Amino acid sequence: MFASRTALRPSDVALRALIVGLALATGYIHSTLGGLLFTLNAIGYAVAAVAIAVPLMLAVRFRWVVRLGLIGYAATTIIGWAIQGPYFTTAYVAKAIEVALIVAIAIDFARHDGSPVDVIRRELATFGSFVARVRGTAAAGA
Repeated sequence: MFASRTALRPSDVALRALIVGLALATGYIHSTLGGLLFTLNAIGYAVAAVAIAVPLMLAVRFRWVVRLGLIGYAATTIIGWAIQGPYFTTAYVAKAIEVALIVAIAIDFARHDGSPVDVIRRELATFGSFVARVRGTAAAGA
């Protein structure tokens, strides 16, 4: 159930802690604003922070999805704010945290997964071999 320990460098741990801290910070800011949209945004950031840090096998295997999802979540929050507002000081602080979060996740992604194109190619190849295996098993059973 829990992933086997991988050798994380101290800089990896610090970067992961920074990502979790930034996600929780912007989630906290959104939780204090009230309203359903801000509350759901805060919950989303809290769930993403847990997904970045939890050592479960599934989360470790697909951490690249979590990273890309959190980048997309933060970018969507910034775009939504730019379209809708409100434009007050706390909002600018939250957006600065979200930009820093995107940068930190991009660094973490590059260090652990490499190019997003390479990751997608690798996953498609894994899926292709899985499909071939299933087809081979189905053909042998028929």
